[in-house]
Amino acid sequence: MTDDAATPGAVDPALLERARRLVGSGRRRLLGITGPPGAGKSTLAQALVSALGDDARLVGMDGFHLAEAELHRLGRHDRKGAPDTFDAGGYAALLRRLRAADEPVVYAPLFDRSLEESIAGAVPVPREVPLVVTEGNYLLVDDGAWAAVRPLLDECWYVEPDDDVRVDRLVARHERFGRTPQAARERSLGSDQRNAEVVAATRARADVVVR
Repeated sequence: MTDDAATPGAVDPALLERARRLVGSGRRRLLGITGPPGAGKSTLAQALVSALGDDARLVGMDGFHLAEAELHRLGRHDRKGAPDTFDAGGYAALLRRLRAADEPVVYAPLFDRSLEESIAGAVPVPREVPLVVTEGNYLLVDDGAWAAVRPLLDECWYVEPDDDVRVDRLVARHERFGRTPQAARERSLGSDQRNAEVVAATRARADVVVR
């Protein structure tokens, strides 16, 4: 396992070089970026894909959130974001299709935080794109349907920020999407923290720890 540092707002050159090696391998590769809620996974993944241009596409695990109505039906809505509030099998199936790269284009879903729902078919991934970057909390979880994910990834990076910074980011995110400051902090220190502990237990399975 290697430790690398990421520059805020940019991609560390060592990380970018690792990704470029995947791009140049001669076949479709999948790079996972994981870490606890608020770690900065999306920021790193977006910056990496931007730096790689046409050679990469970003597919988020969050597109496999169960719908609001289904979460209410199952009695899980108050735990939205926990491992059992996603279609893990569907996510693994999409990764298999992306890895095979034998279709002209594969469409992935996108999670819209303003709607709190996923939008199907929102992210096109053409066959000729050599690298798919996928990010989400549970890429390294090794039980249930999630166990199928890690073997499909050529590399997986774990983003590990200072915990106070991570919680502050979470609170700000929840406030930005309509929660009161009190509700935002309760969510960040409640269900989000429980999910963070699940993710932290998977750290040892990462190829790289990004600090």
